[in-house]
Amino acid sequence: MMVAGVMSGTSADGINVALVQIGGGSGTIARGRGNQPHVKLLGHAEYSYSKKVRATVLAAMNSPEATVADLARLNFLLGELYADAILAAQRQFQVKVSLVGCHGQTLYHQGEPQHFLGRKLSATWQTGEAAIVAERVGAPVVSDFRPADIAAGGKGAPLVPFLDYLLFRDAHVGRIVQNIGGIANLTMIPAGASAQDVIAFDTGPGNMVIDAVLEKLYGQPFDRGGRIAFSGKVLDRVIHNILRQDFFRRKPPKTAGREEFGREFVGEFLRSCGGCRKQDIVATATSLTAKSIADAIRQYFSRNSVRKRKPFFEEMIISGGGAKNSTLVEMLNHELAPLGLRLRFSDEFGLPSAAKEAVAFAVLAYETWHRRPSNVPSATGAHQPAVLGKVSFPSPDNRTLHQKRRDLR
Repeated sequence: MMVAGVMSGTSADGINVALVQIGGGSGTIARGRGNQPHVKLLGHAEYSYSKKVRATVLAAMNSPEATVADLARLNFLLGELYADAILAAQRQFQVKVSLVGCHGQTLYHQGEPQHFLGRKLSATWQTGEAAIVAERVGAPVVSDFRPADIAAGGKGAPLVPFLDYLLFRDAHVGRIVQNIGGIANLTMIPAGASAQDVIAFDTGPGNMVIDAVLEKLYGQPFDRGGRIAFSGKVLDRVIHNILRQDFFRRKPPKTAGREEFGREFVGEFLRSCGGCRKQDIVATATSLTAKSIADAIRQYFSRNSVRKRKPFFEEMIISGGGAKNSTLVEMLNHELAPLGLRLRFSDEFGLPSAAKEAVAFAVLAYETWHRRPSNVPSATGAHQPAVLGKVSFPSPDNRTLHQKRRDLR
């Protein structure tokens, strides 16, 4: 089955589309076991948001002032942009998809229950109208994956561990799979693990704080290759104080988003850096990501060690936009060296770093289409496995409808 996975992350820099053949076949990235699918990536493309769209998305995230009308319009606009991206990818790689898995753009994610109007609730919101995507692409769309896990008592995230377990588990090698998107999240897969042995959680900011600092100080969307951070000096006192905050001390499972590391956090971070040089502030934001990842692993090892023996992991496999930041990768490698972890990239396993999350949602959509659960309860805290997402269908006369539209142009 040809499936398009569509992802737009918390960095809000654009849309990733992965075209994935799922089922049988040779030359696959991963050979399924039992009921699990075979996965082969046929193509991957990235489409940037325009400056105005990105600014609108960022302003809507965790916003106290967004109007209902603007949020409704943004929902439909993103549906059009997702459809444009899928259609462009189909043309580029000359394939036609039978199913789409679209994560949507997260505007709000609150994995921990909070009081609201007499009830204690968790809540999440991914926008991007799936009905628009289904109609324009002419294929069913699975979207809105997180609520089913929340309904089952989970935090709605992380969901990528299902793919991590499928692709990276090994009978003899314990691996930590680290994704560095807007938020950084890891999946711990012990050697010979079953799905119930997998531990996964968000470690803190990935690129989110770095990008926001670049935007504020340099008017740039990101630090290409980590060049600015490389020229700066890390303010260790700032990081030391941040890592004492509640999120970093909390035990997994845990999840984070702009609610924890968005504009308010960045404002406080910049104030704590005082009048330091701009490149030092960027270096500190970059080091915060590396140190918070390593600190999360050290804490886990400490809590779960038996007679001072650490759980056995040999490799960390990096993916996500942060894998392109050479300074961040070097900082992370320095932090991981005392833990005995060898650093590798998902590209070495045939999965481009930037494609991984989009591939994940193609696989999750495939599982949903076959009415199979695909959350990992040990990662999200759910009480039980859940079938994720909601399905939108194109109209029965979809091809005729689009031919009419072409004729009217």
